[in-house]
Amino acid sequence: MLTSAVLERLAIGLVLSITVSWVAHRKQSLSTSGVVGAVLTGTTIFGLGGFAWGGLLIAFFVLSSLLSKFRESRKQEIAEKFAKGSRRDLGQVLANAGVGALIAIASAATRAPLLYFAFTGAIAAVNADTWATEVGVLARRPPRLITSRRTVQAGTSGGITILGTLAALAGSATIGIVAALFLALNEQPLDPRAAAVLVAASALGGMSGAMFDSLLGATKQAIYYAHGRQKETERPIDPDGSPNEHIRGWRWLSNDWVNFLSSLVGAAAAALLWRFT
Repeated sequence: MLTSAVLERLAIGLVLSITVSWVAHRKQSLSTSGVVGAVLTGTTIFGLGGFAWGGLLIAFFVLSSLLSKFRESRKQEIAEKFAKGSRRDLGQVLANAGVGALIAIASAATRAPLLYFAFTGAIAAVNADTWATEVGVLARRPPRLITSRRTVQAGTSGGITILGTLAALAGSATIGIVAALFLALNEQPLDPRAAAVLVAASALGGMSGAMFDSLLGATKQAIYYAHGRQKETERPIDPDGSPNEHIRGWRWLSNDWVNFLSSLVGAAAAALLWRFT
């Protein structure tokens, strides 16, 4: 049964989610369906998790949206490989925040510290992947497949660069630092050791998720070939509406599913670190 405190947080979460989503839609960071997803996940996470949870989700969304605009013109051609653009739709929002929302629902039954660590790891994973992609595609040296180390074109699924990997690590640690700050503001001053473990768990969760994302991208993610543009792509349908040829990977394993599963891996890795420290 929902308590008055939870109902109050749900109401606040709804207002905040609508406000942030409306601004993001105006800034071309969210599509109309993305607004729906952001309101659903944001309200759930804030209402059932609390201020520290909702604040971390907003921090991820703001930081990743700002980074997507960094040198956007240079990313334009490379972005054609990706399944979707910088405007997040419903699928992308659920892929990025869906695991976090499920963990928040679990937290409604128990306030075990493990759940906040898992939530932080989940958000760190999607943030690490976003930072790795947004920064890595700007690397001067071409990426290499995580499986074979073969050189591939920028934007190829499963390709990694040193710059992108460092960006993923920075994105992971940033989420941990922000999570510790929100937790300290929401409760009492955070014990330095607990804060350090939270940042370490976030870094581990983020990097685990990002590497798993690249591994799936190089092996099992659905990849198509656009004959009109003579390029590999994650899109089953090209922007002009013509269908692309499926050339490898599992058809159901779209980029959204890869992000969702990677977020799950990040949550598990962060929770395990907390469990054994």
